[in-house]
Amino acid sequence: MKKIAILVEDQYQVLEVWYPYFRLIEEGITAVFVGTGQKKEYKSKEGYPAPEELSIKDARAQNFDGVVIPGGYAPDILRRYKEVNNFVKDLYAQGKVVASICHGGWVLVSSGILKGKKATSFSAIKDDVVNAGAQFLDKEVVVDGNLITSRTPYDLPAFCREMIKQLT
Repeated sequence: MKKIAILVEDQYQVLEVWYPYFRLIEEGITAVFVGTGQKKEYKSKEGYPAPEELSIKDARAQNFDGVVIPGGYAPDILRRYKEVNNFVKDLYAQGKVVASICHGGWVLVSSGILKGKKATSFSAIKDDVVNAGAQFLDKEVVVDGNLITSRTPYDLPAFCREMIKQLT
């Protein structure tokens, strides 16, 4: 059975966490909320809780088939943890799915995996993505090898479809 980490921290974008979570489960894929280890649960921008099922300090890339990096303000907190950046970098290097939506691109930037890749993100962080070495494409979903990126919650159907395609 496939297993995916969904990164969570306070101020996450609620749809970008829960929509992929339920779609993955619907496909028979185990989805695990992985937090920074600072709390037992993290609140969305609207206050909706997501429980930490595993701390990033205990997460190992070899135990997962991929990661979902949702947006909101959470990625700006997540990227401050070397364990988060190393986890994403390790998954990417192992050819596993790295799926980022919206402001999740900030974690990709800090993980150092965008150089020479095609990617998209929320328009406000386009410059960050480009300065990290990516070719920015303004499309609902961009797939470049095992890297899957999308812009906003409106792109979630395409984002999840491509993620599931690579996982099944």
